[in-house]
Amino acid sequence: MSVRPKKRLGQHFLADENILGVIERLAELGSDDVVLEIGPGLGVLTRRLAERVGYVHTVELDRSLEPQLAELAARPGVDLHWGDALQLDLAALEPAPTKLVANLPYNVATPLVAESLDGLPSLRLWTVMVQREVADRFFAAPSTKAYGAVSVLLQLAAERTGFHPVARTVFRPPPNVDSALVAFRRTQLPDDFARIRQLVEGSFAHRRKTLPNSLALAGLASREEAAAALASLGRAPETRAEALEPREFIDLAAAL
Repeated sequence: MSVRPKKRLGQHFLADENILGVIERLAELGSDDVVLEIGPGLGVLTRRLAERVGYVHTVELDRSLEPQLAELAARPGVDLHWGDALQLDLAALEPAPTKLVANLPYNVATPLVAESLDGLPSLRLWTVMVQREVADRFFAAPSTKAYGAVSVLLQLAAERTGFHPVARTVFRPPPNVDSALVAFRRTQLPDDFARIRQLVEGSFAHRRKTLPNSLALAGLASREEAAAALASLGRAPETRAEALEPREFIDLAAAL
C-alpha cells in the first residue's frame, strides 16, 4: 500500500477488519444513527459505518488520503470534511451527530473527547479507540496515578458502557503502545459545566501542589477562598485535586 501513516499526526491505520465487529457491538450501531468519525485513515471503519447507520460525518486532516477516500466521499449518506477536528465547528454539522465512533489519532484523542462533552451536546454515545493509558485515564478512580482532569470531566458527564483491549497487530504499522476501545454513554451534564471544567483543569494543572495553591496559580481563586471552599466540603486545606471525587468538584465550584 502506498500511503504510510504519519507519526506527526498520530496516525495508525486499522488493518484487521475483525476489530470492526467489536466496534459495531460497543457502538450499538443502528440505521437511525448519525455518526461522527474523526481520523478515517484509509476508510476501513468508515465503510462499515456507512453500511449500517443513517449518516456518517467523517473528518480528516491529511489531504494525502484523498485518493483513498474519494469513493467513500461520493457515497450517499457520507459527508467527508477536511480539516483539523479541534478547529472545525463540529456543532454546526447537519444532521447533528448522535454518536462518536472513531479510531482517534493518538495526539489529539484526549482534547477531542474532552471538548466533545459540552461542545457536541447532540452526542449520546462515544466508542473510541485510544492508547491504553488514555482509556485507563478516562474512568480512573480518585487517588490513583491515572486520575486527572479528563477523568473527572468524563465521569461527571458520562458512564462507561464497554471496554476492550486491542492488540497492536490490528494497526499498520503496529504502534509501540497498547490500545483499547472504550465506550461511554452521556448521563447528564452538570449545570455551568464550562465553569466546572475550568475549575477542574486548573485544579490538576499543578499535581504536586495542594488544591488551594493550584487554584491560586491558575488565577481561579485565592488560597484563602479555596481553603474555605474545601472546608465547606469537609476537606483539609492540604487536600490535592486527585483526592476529590468527581462530584465534589461541583460542590467546590458552588462554594467558590
